[in-house]
Amino acid sequence: MKLNVVPARTGTQWVRQGVRVFFRQPLAIAGLFFMFLAATAVLSWLPIAGDVLALGLIPAATVGLMAASREVEAGRFPMPSLLIIGFRSGPAKRRAMALLGALYAACVLVIIGVSSLLDDGQLARLIESHGGSLSAETIADPAFQQAVQSAMQPLLAATVLYIPVAALFWHAPALVLWHDVPVGKSLFFSAVAVLRNSGAYLLYGVAWMAVSMAAWIALLLLASLLANLSIAVSGMFPVSIWIATMFYASLWFTFRDSFSVEDEAAPAPEQAPQ
Repeated sequence: MKLNVVPARTGTQWVRQGVRVFFRQPLAIAGLFFMFLAATAVLSWLPIAGDVLALGLIPAATVGLMAASREVEAGRFPMPSLLIIGFRSGPAKRRAMALLGALYAACVLVIIGVSSLLDDGQLARLIESHGGSLSAETIADPAFQQAVQSAMQPLLAATVLYIPVAALFWHAPALVLWHDVPVGKSLFFSAVAVLRNSGAYLLYGVAWMAVSMAAWIALLLLASLLANLSIAVSGMFPVSIWIATMFYASLWFTFRDSFSVEDEAAPAPEQAPQ
């Protein structure tokens, strides 16, 4: 396995490739993404451990979506079983995926705990006191606006704390699955790959924010032209889901260009041992 250093402009190429591969098989990739969302939603309903289990599923599901993009790029149809390929590739990799999931869940829970220390729950209590909904009256309430400003500090803290966690887990599941890298080394190599290619990843993030803003602005313009603000409100969620799906579809390309195998190619996802 070899770490590749790519030009910064590669970040925008990853975004274009993610969008392109999504539109080659939009229903299949979107279906896999909704299966992922449904699985995490069902797990989150479980008492006590539900949210932890949902968080622990993310690394394995992420590499499953990467495998789907790889299949589409190769001209093959992504089967639903790819979503759990991390758990279908033998006992050793199944244990490694479970360990990655546990570590990821622990890191996210620590971030939530630290950021919650900066927030006394004022915003949540205020929304609850207004019936749990964000009505125009609630938003216009000066107390609500002040609570939103207070909530920005823990949100910013959580974002900053999550950046190194994202770097550690960005490539780790794929390194475990396709390169047989131990969990500890996979986390290390993932962080090194992100740091060595920080320009490309920074541009990658900026490009996705630009795509999101462009989609939302287009939605608002459409609502304005039709004089129907409800179009923007109702369309915001599906547009966000489509963008998130394309983002996950692009993750395979970030991995493919960041690492390479000098002697032979990694086995195709569908050929992984059962």
